Amino acid sequence: MKTLYDNSSLQEMKNRIEKLTPEMTPTWGKMNPAQMMEHCSRALDFSTGKDNPPRLFIGYILGPIFKSQYYNDKPWSKNSPTAPNYIVTDQQDFDKTKNRLLGLIKEFSDGGESKCTTHPSPFFGKLTPQQHGLGQYKHLDHHLQQFGV
Repeated sequence: MKTLYDNSSLQEMKNRIEKLTPEMTPTWGKMNPAQMMEHCSRALDFSTGKDNPPRLFIGYILGPIFKSQYYNDKPWSKNSPTAPNYIVTDQQDFDKTKNRLLGLIKEFSDGGESKCTTHPSPFFGKLTPQQHGLGQYKHLDHHLQQFGV
C-alpha cells in the first residue's frame, strides 16, 4: 500500500496533479478539478493539524466499522458520502487551488509522522500517523482517478 510519506509515492501524486487541467470533466461525481483539489486540500488541512473539526455523531456509531476502509488497499466506491466540511460547491481558482494542494502534500510528507495531527477524525475517530499517510494517498488517488489521471 502506498503512503504520502514515501518519496516515490509523493512524486507520483505531484506528477498526476500536474496533469490536471481546468477543462477536465469527472467520470463520476459533481466536482470540477478545482473543487476536487480544494476538497483534497481540506482533508490535508485536517491531517496537518490546521483544521480540527468536531466528531460527527454518526462517526461514533459507524466510524469504527468503516475505519479500515480509509487506509486499506481496497478502492473506495464512487460517490461515497462526504463529511459536510469537506464538500466544495463554490467555484475555485484552479491555479491557486492546485498550488495550495501541492504545498499541503509537501508539508504533510516533509513533516513526517511526528507532525501529523493527533486530533480524531470527524468520522473515523483516532487515526495513527501511518493510517493518515495511507489514507491521504488513497484519497488523492481516488479523486485523481475520477479525472482519469
